Amino acid sequence: MKVLIVYAHPESSSFNGAMKNLAVSVLTQKGHEVKVSDLNDMTFNASLTRNDFHKIRNTDYVNYVMELKNYYEKGELADDILREQEKLIWADFIIFQYPVWWFSVPAILKGWFDRVLATGFAWDFGKMYDTGLLSGKRGMLSVTTGGPENIYAPDAPHGWNMDQVLYPVNHGVLYFCGIQPLPPFVAYAVFQAGDDIRKQYLEDYKNHLLTLESTEPIKYYCLSDFDENMKLRSGKSHSTISS
Repeated sequence: MKVLIVYAHPESSSFNGAMKNLAVSVLTQKGHEVKVSDLNDMTFNASLTRNDFHKIRNTDYVNYVMELKNYYEKGELADDILREQEKLIWADFIIFQYPVWWFSVPAILKGWFDRVLATGFAWDFGKMYDTGLLSGKRGMLSVTTGGPENIYAPDAPHGWNMDQVLYPVNHGVLYFCGIQPLPPFVAYAVFQAGDDIRKQYLEDYKNHLLTLESTEPIKYYCLSDFDENMKLRSGKSHSTISS
């Protein structure tokens, strides 16, 4: 299996860094090919701008969705975008390693989504979710939090459980582009945890990594489950919409 790890943390000696290094070691020892995109080390540009296009058709108003599609089809996007797209084409499985910040992803990873997952490359109009252009690939979120597990619940201060916190990325990014997301790995409150707990997290993550090939992806709806008005067809349950 060809595995791409997209790593988004500014500190190489962080616990996220330890998880990334463990993934490289475990997966390589198991015989998988591994590549890493260390976004901070690469000083990846997180801002989608006009500079990503060599020649803009309409300089008065830039439609970035259409320009991404146009320049992807021409092979003329910025070099750093093309390099990341080549890695995604190569990969069978993508791991996103990052800390949950503000119920979301670090800005540099959001910029990677904005720039790399271009129209015409990762998705297109009518080609999304199970028909997304990256279909056939699988992925997983591996994240850390600042707060403990019990704060992530409908009746707790955060108000959402972790499945809901990660839904915008699992469903709205990965699955939107056709990538089948596996259940995530979450290490809670890592900067509060002692050494023993952090060691146990790494052991648990190792075991999680060793089962990637046999783990079933999260079940989401197919586009065909919806009618021409984009409403769920009769007989379909709403239970997986927000999970």
